[in-house]
Amino acid sequence: MIAMFMINWHDKTGVIDADCPWDEDVLFAELVAKKIGIPFEVVDLSGPYKKRVIDYMFSEYEKGRTPNPDVLCNREIKFDAFLKAAEKFNPDFVATGHYCKKDEVDVNGKTMYRLLAGDDPNKEQSYFLCQLSQEQLARTLFPIGHLKKEEVRAIARKQKLASAEKKDSQGICFVGKVHLPEFLQQKLEPKEGNIFEIPADSPLYEETNLCSLADLTRPVKYRISDGIYAGKHRGAHFFTIGQRKGLQVGGKKEPLFVIATDVDKNRVYVGQGKTHPGLYRKGLRILPEEVHWIRPDLSMAAGDSRKYLVRIRYRQALEQATLKMEQDGMYIIFDRPQRGIAAGQFAAWYDEGELIGSGVIHQ
Repeated sequence: MIAMFMINWHDKTGVIDADCPWDEDVLFAELVAKKIGIPFEVVDLSGPYKKRVIDYMFSEYEKGRTPNPDVLCNREIKFDAFLKAAEKFNPDFVATGHYCKKDEVDVNGKTMYRLLAGDDPNKEQSYFLCQLSQEQLARTLFPIGHLKKEEVRAIARKQKLASAEKKDSQGICFVGKVHLPEFLQQKLEPKEGNIFEIPADSPLYEETNLCSLADLTRPVKYRISDGIYAGKHRGAHFFTIGQRKGLQVGGKKEPLFVIATDVDKNRVYVGQGKTHPGLYRKGLRILPEEVHWIRPDLSMAAGDSRKYLVRIRYRQALEQATLKMEQDGMYIIFDRPQRGIAAGQFAAWYDEGELIGSGVIHQ
């Protein structure tokens, strides 16, 4: 058994000092390895991490989309670059501390690995692994997925491990907790633009002619004439759907929330209150090339329709939805409208606790 620690980020620009992600973590990891008597190795993966995760994140925000770097970090780094770095030790498996589970089933004589939700509802992390492949799962173990966080800490205390009381990590995977606008300004320049408020009773929200899949999944397109001027912002690419903080517009009866951005015209559209209809949508669409099946034996062909439980962000409750596969992509229609659907996020679908597949939201 060998302990490996990966360093993925060195630049602290925009990182909140108190939450620096690795310079303290590496010490904890080394102390734990020493305590249990196994070798300790450090590998620097900051090169591929910047190229495959951070550069992608900047690119998506620049386009007005909302990426999830943690999902990309797992697919591209933890379960790819890191696995390859570990190969020199000829491991049978690589074990991670994710709160999820794995088992296997036989499908027509072929072993299929299942990615299952962890038993701790407050820490369940399968969503972050929604882009993994069968090949990646085959080489991975999740030894704490059946435990709750408090039980893991109790075991660490009993073994007198240095990490027993260590606080949970926060923020961007291996970067840490950041002030996002400042972090993004490493590559994205501030650009002053206008904020427009859309009234909740706008005729844009009248449910007429919402009969096709395209109609049900198409976000509302706003114009200046649809609302009233509400203030200034420092760059539409710094905002995402559902965001409340950072608008710096006061004097309203209810808090303002971002309901849309237009990075081409550098405009931000907002609505008052957390129940504003502009925050909610009935469905979403995923492009054909972005549909990913953890269980390829359960993949859907054009014309197929299937019921699944779906979430579009970490910690969101699973929601009933109908998945419809068409030639131009997958359409996910929810039983009830969902708040804060944003292009660039990952939608993941489940069946009785098993994560079946996922995809990047196109619109």
